[in-house]
Amino acid sequence: MEGFLKALRRFDSRIQVPDYSTIDRRVNRLNVKLDEESYGDDVVLAVDASGIKVSNRGDWIRRKWKVRRGYLKIHIAVDTRRKRILALEVTDEKVGDGRMLEPLVEEASKKAQVTETLGDGAYDTKSNFRYLDDKGIEPVIKVRRNASSRAGGSMPRKLVAQEYLRDPTAWKRKHGYEYRWMDESAFSSLKRTFGEYVSARSMRNMAQEMILKASLYNILIGLTATS
Repeated sequence: MEGFLKALRRFDSRIQVPDYSTIDRRVNRLNVKLDEESYGDDVVLAVDASGIKVSNRGDWIRRKWKVRRGYLKIHIAVDTRRKRILALEVTDEKVGDGRMLEPLVEEASKKAQVTETLGDGAYDTKSNFRYLDDKGIEPVIKVRRNASSRAGGSMPRKLVAQEYLRDPTAWKRKHGYEYRWMDESAFSSLKRTFGEYVSARSMRNMAQEMILKASLYNILIGLTATS
């Protein structure tokens, strides 16, 4: 941004060019939000999480100096048809994927009528099945192969477990479980376009940076869809 403004200044000397630190502070104060467009039709969500480095120092320095900066965990919910990120949460690496399903679905539900939620085995908890059932959302969550087919306090999970354990391949085909790849595609695009790390240092600014990147990703996806 600083270099871009300096280039523009050659055409208009009145342009003031703030330094890097000033730009950084202003960016961190931006009230950036994800796409707030409301959709009139039903939406199928795919939820997943991935790690983002908090430093770009490289693996050699990590091994040489025994430095471990840890990772951020980025949790997203993607509209499988439009490929847009409808919800994003940033946590540290210790937060389990399953705990973030509810806040992701709640945020996405503000923009669309969610009818199904796709998730891998990390989201296989009774509380998640009960939550989705209470919201009237079909849970398309892969249960563990050694999962019990008993209710155990969660009838929605029992029904999924019985059908999945009977024939996993047929279950995946029937419920469109393969569309979970939309999450992986979004993570791949984010990392290839913006890097596999964050530049900010505080947790608040790291979250701000990831929301900004996800917002730009949605803009790029929108341009691709209309071109």
